[in-house]
Amino acid sequence: MTEYRVLDEENGMRLDHFLSQRESELSRSAIQKYIKEGDVLVQGKHVKANYRVVADEQVSMDIPEPVEVAIVPQNIPLQILYEDQDILIVDKPKGMVVHPAPGHPDQTLVNAVMYHCKDSLSGINGEIRPGIVHRIDQDTTGSLIICKNDTAHIKIAEQIKVHSIRRIYRGIVIGRVSKEEGVIHAPIGRNPNDRKKMAINEKNGKDAITHYRVLKRYKDYTYMEFQLETGRTHQIRVHMASIGHPLLGDMVYGPKKCPYKLQGQTLHAALIGFVHPSTGEYMEVEAPIPEYFSHLLTILPE
Repeated sequence: MTEYRVLDEENGMRLDHFLSQRESELSRSAIQKYIKEGDVLVQGKHVKANYRVVADEQVSMDIPEPVEVAIVPQNIPLQILYEDQDILIVDKPKGMVVHPAPGHPDQTLVNAVMYHCKDSLSGINGEIRPGIVHRIDQDTTGSLIICKNDTAHIKIAEQIKVHSIRRIYRGIVIGRVSKEEGVIHAPIGRNPNDRKKMAINEKNGKDAITHYRVLKRYKDYTYMEFQLETGRTHQIRVHMASIGHPLLGDMVYGPKKCPYKLQGQTLHAALIGFVHPSTGEYMEVEAPIPEYFSHLLTILPE
């Protein structure tokens, strides 16, 4: 347990702000989570994150040890794009779920990463998501960052929170997109009529911004590049469907029939750029276009 005495100059500070200054290794959101879960006491009592501390009060914080993960490491081949002592960047294949969930108890990216990294994974996201700081859909391919320790996790998570991570996707959409480039700025939330789907939701949605650019037009399709400013669930898929150009193969937001034999949407996380958690230097890692995708680009009618 860590204990702090509130100084005169800290009088009146919000509790979460006070702790984020004292605990520089922890993000504000992580601190708020610990306060909410009762791991922080002021004068021996539970208070809320917006509590204003008073000079000479004693603040104690007891961060629980990460729960031992009950997931079986599995020797599943990983396509590693980059690795060091802090992070692992993998090229996630189509059809692989990122972490265990109902209907997908194993054979996930987490099972593979646990085998590869052994004991070196961050524990911040709990039992079923060790090392996972962000995710991409089951049928989306491409680059994904795995954090090997909690410090790396916090620093990468902060970059995701402030939208400073550069995320470039490539995709093929149905129809010929007329504009060379554009921005879709529309909030995304749960579809009120189908809770399994997302939708443009002006009332309860979260802010979502997608930049797009045409790479090549085909007879009935368009090869495109997308840059995410935010990272909402199914963001590119929902945004493109909202302007009448769903992703090729996307049976959820597009047509139920596809003229090509595909496994879900034709979408690839091609590049990820971020500030390295230890060196402080900006770096970019690219994931090559998968074979099925590059093959499509050669056979689509022009």
